[in-house]
Amino acid sequence: MEPNVTIELRRFTHQDVDAPLRQLLLGVHAEAYADQMDDPFNHRFAWFIDHWSKNPGWSCVVAYDDGDEAVGFSYGAPATSGREWWRESWTPPEGTVTSTFSVSELMVRPRWRKTGTAEVLHTALLDQRPEALAVLLVDTTHPKVQDLYERWGYRKVGNRQPFADSPMFAVMVKQLTADSTVSA
Repeated sequence: MEPNVTIELRRFTHQDVDAPLRQLLLGVHAEAYADQMDDPFNHRFAWFIDHWSKNPGWSCVVAYDDGDEAVGFSYGAPATSGREWWRESWTPPEGTVTSTFSVSELMVRPRWRKTGTAEVLHTALLDQRPEALAVLLVDTTHPKVQDLYERWGYRKVGNRQPFADSPMFAVMVKQLTADSTVSA
């Protein structure tokens, strides 16, 4: 694909989660991780969709090409105040607003990678979020992905392995509002 591709973005909320949307997300995941599907952790992706989409604040953006094929998606949800899992890695300065939006997934089908689609999806997901911070995890064995998020304004604040069978992840935080501060 060329960098100046045309995509259409469609937004979904917690109330829109149904079998076709769930299947669409599973299909993109299966293609995006086709070479890693022997990893048991990747087999739990359906559980992650179900877990995250139960959050009433869940938000999802899907990019479609002009042939109406889903080429990628991003989703996440607001964290429960006071229970943000990233706090074990970083303590914000006292008096800092720390409401958090957790970016759970950002996936693009392989043939759409390096077209700018990932950044468009990420920007659309966070556009107009009321939270002060965005947080996400990046597999530490993928330094190029971590570099990409750093170019998008994230800072690594620690490492975390949320499940016994999951990779070690870099915990990355981004400031979304002027009254929040992120320093590593």
